[in-house]
Amino acid sequence: MNSVAKPSHPKGDFEATVLSNQQIRDCFYRLIVALEPAATGVFGSVNPGQFAMLDLTEASLPCAESIPNPLKDTAKRQLILRRPFSFSDVSIRQGPAGAVVQLEIMYCVLGPATVRMTGLSKGDKISLLGPLGNGFQIQPQKELAILIAGGMGAPPLVHLAGVLKTRFPAMRVVIFVGAKTCENLPFTLHIGNKTGLVLEEFQQLNVVSCYVATDDGSAGFKGYISGCVEGWLAENKWTADKTVFYACGPEAMLAAAAGLARKHHVDCQVSMERMMACGIGLCQSCAVEHKSGTEGQTEYRLCCQDGPVFDATNVIFNNEHK
Repeated sequence: MNSVAKPSHPKGDFEATVLSNQQIRDCFYRLIVALEPAATGVFGSVNPGQFAMLDLTEASLPCAESIPNPLKDTAKRQLILRRPFSFSDVSIRQGPAGAVVQLEIMYCVLGPATVRMTGLSKGDKISLLGPLGNGFQIQPQKELAILIAGGMGAPPLVHLAGVLKTRFPAMRVVIFVGAKTCENLPFTLHIGNKTGLVLEEFQQLNVVSCYVATDDGSAGFKGYISGCVEGWLAENKWTADKTVFYACGPEAMLAAAAGLARKHHVDCQVSMERMMACGIGLCQSCAVEHKSGTEGQTEYRLCCQDGPVFDATNVIFNNEHK
């Protein structure tokens, strides 16, 4: 896939009202918020892979009993900066006062901000800046989309899967999800009679080809998700120029996905993760090393503005020798 200039998307600072905040698994939650009516025009054209910066400075800590023991001390830290979150779903629904944007955010409790998020309840208000960045570029001419998610890289790929199934029904979608253990899979799980382990979030989207890999073998394929994908490619019929990889997760996994794509001559887009302080390019803290137009030379792009989604052929991953 050739590198192209990415467009600048409209964005805004909106008030979000919590509709629900459901615990999925031990440390995984699903937050659903509705935005003020002014957000409808901006979020109507959002792409999977874009994100928002949430202001959680006014959110209260939940009761001490509900804070995980490893986070009881760090949870008390004062929040100053917004936190970035991608969307697992974006929809526009008709409410009593007209069209309303509804966002679904899957998150893992890892620090003081996400601990506070667990205490959000219906009716609470938070400030949300978005949509930000550039998401996945859907290529309608492709016949097969292979989505590769590692851990909490799942949310934007859930969003992407929904968009592909709704708007591009002729495109075959195959999902691969990896985690260290079964307990680290950020999904609602159950055992299906015919399909084995079922990830409900993808089942609800009518994605029937979904494969799981865990490092310890506690669910699905034992080993890294890249090995699971490699096995599938060897056992199934597909055409390289009609296939595209979309990947989101830890950088080592993204590098492995990019390596598979390079080996099999398949287009590949990766959603990178960096620490972000502002989300709009001011702090320059989220640099991604990227090939420049000069052979052998690199430059730095901002994950928040140029990404977070990049053409994998242009990214210099941290584990690559320069």
